[in-house]
Amino acid sequence: MTGRARPPYVPAAVSAVLSSPRFSATLTHLIIGLAFATHLVRSLMGWPGLLAALTCLVVLAVISMVARRQSIEWHGLLPVSILVFLIWCALSVLWSDYPLRTITGVGYQLAFAFLAIYVALVRDTIQIVRATGDVLRVLLGLSIALEVLSGLLLDLPIVFLGVQGNIASLGPIQGVFGSRNVLGLVSLIAAISFIIELRSRSVRPGRATASIALAVLGLVLTHSPVFVVVASAVGIAALALYWLRRTPAENRWLVQLSLLGTTVLAALFVFVARTSIIDLLNAGSEFETRSSLWWQMWRLVDLHPLEGWGWTGIWPQNISPYGWLDFVTKSQHSSALNAFLDVYFQVGLIGFLSFVALVGLAFVRSWLLASNKRPVVYVWSPLVLVVLLVTSAAESTVLVEFGWLLLLICSVKAAQGQSWRRMLKPSPRNELDS
Repeated sequence: MTGRARPPYVPAAVSAVLSSPRFSATLTHLIIGLAFATHLVRSLMGWPGLLAALTCLVVLAVISMVARRQSIEWHGLLPVSILVFLIWCALSVLWSDYPLRTITGVGYQLAFAFLAIYVALVRDTIQIVRATGDVLRVLLGLSIALEVLSGLLLDLPIVFLGVQGNIASLGPIQGVFGSRNVLGLVSLIAAISFIIELRSRSVRPGRATASIALAVLGLVLTHSPVFVVVASAVGIAALALYWLRRTPAENRWLVQLSLLGTTVLAALFVFVARTSIIDLLNAGSEFETRSSLWWQMWRLVDLHPLEGWGWTGIWPQNISPYGWLDFVTKSQHSSALNAFLDVYFQVGLIGFLSFVALVGLAFVRSWLLASNKRPVVYVWSPLVLVVLLVTSAAESTVLVEFGWLLLLICSVKAAQGQSWRRMLKPSPRNELDS
């Protein structure tokens, strides 16, 4: 006689759910969604609502990581460059004139850093691309829908979101992202993700094509001169990778050297001809705003050249020297409008060098992986990094929220395939990327 089967032990059942791929996939979508929708969440629920949502995701990620600890490879968990930069930003509280603001800024930075590490460890590259594509399809669709509602149906701005309703005149629009430059950045990342989805056949062609059209529409309607340059850089990088991936392995180093030399010459040309390029793009007013801010920042950098003023991430408006900069430039700024200068200003020369090492290693590693690995999904990381790094000349998005999240995801995934510490492992790890 057989008795009735006992229900599974509750803690074991909960652990099975938390360690399941479906839970990790759902949590990944929520993490990427919150990172890209921070402006929307802040507009609806304020900072308390955003921080509560972020805290919940961190707690869930910790629990999930503990539940999956047997399946996660802990060897060489983090690239050293990430650790150095995070530690130096945290140490800046020791000399900051606004220690409480530095503590909160570092905490905000560490929260997104941990979520990025979680996503990179528990999801394969193609799964991250799919999650990013799913999130951006929703947010870009919502942005266009709200612009149509504001500009065509109601003919009124949606003030609390910053939607001006300019779609009737074909832009500029900003959607749920707060500014046209951020919408342009998101649209470009979305286009890359959608194209990778199409090329990897991970979604149906019709869906991928419609998604690409949505991303292009968002990019065009921003009217942002910054993203004419960024889109051109991404196109050139994509063509270079296409050339490299079709070059025989024994000849790729010659092509890499040629591309490096061409890039250096192009950068010098752009620097020398910057005034003419700005005039050609009709971006004089935007550049004037940035140059005024940068000039005032350089004057303050000299006061703390080595260690910086102290990390804040997003600039506080009521704390010196940020309030003074707003007063002098007669406009409010939440960043330096240049990621590298922003890092230099906040954490000095040491922080700047560690940040350059972080982004440099992430890009070189991901570029080499994309050059030498057959799956097309490896192209996603270097192209996203091109978007983030080129945009960094005019925005500081890469330092916070979705820009910071994507930077660290790309860095960790690239280090898993190109880290020197792999040689210390007893056996190689075979990562599934399809």
